[in-house]
Amino acid sequence: TGDEVVEPGSVRAGAAIFDANRYLLAELLEQLGAVVTDLGILRDDPDELARALTASAAGHDLVITSGGVSTGEADHVRTAVERIGSLVFWRVAIKPGRPVAMGVIRGATNKDSAAFVGLPGNPVAVFVTFVRVVKPLLRRLGGATPQTLLPLPVRAAFAYKKKKGRREYVRVALRRAADGEIEAVKHLQDGAGILTSLTETDGLLEFAEDVTSIAPGDRVGFLSYAAL
Repeated sequence: TGDEVVEPGSVRAGAAIFDANRYLLAELLEQLGAVVTDLGILRDDPDELARALTASAAGHDLVITSGGVSTGEADHVRTAVERIGSLVFWRVAIKPGRPVAMGVIRGATNKDSAAFVGLPGNPVAVFVTFVRVVKPLLRRLGGATPQTLLPLPVRAAFAYKKKKGRREYVRVALRRAADGEIEAVKHLQDGAGILTSLTETDGLLEFAEDVTSIAPGDRVGFLSYAAL
């Protein structure tokens, strides 16, 4: 969603951005066996969003959007969902991906109701919230048992500070140090809008809510993209 979002390959004028998220999400969903309907790009119009979400509930088990769930003046997805359905939660204490929403949207009839997840607009936040929110929901909807992720212990090759009470995911590449240990090297750029920070790394380090700092040499938990 968003007036600034344009199709890849089209003319990108002014502050427009190419839409990477629909292609990222479609691939992730298809890998999980979902049948995906690509509903295109929606503009920042509250009425249009409400109509499109209502229509999308028919024939679908889950509707996923990207963008429009934060607190900006053009972020209308959350309010559109509240008009035509209900939110179960909005905002989660994770970084990147705080403004993620989950709820239920109603279609033209009660039989058309569908689960809803509103993901953030930045690609890295989309990936993190997909693997930690959407994937568990899909497994539950499909009758699968919960999946327990087992982080692999590696050595941090960098220092890092974070806020208490928030879970954070840091993009890293793995390398073998001179002493033979596997080290995690943090990507140089932190921004959640930097798609290459995913393509140039091997996975995520997950820092729990009670962690406030990491020092070089600390043992940390690594989650590979393959596992996620």
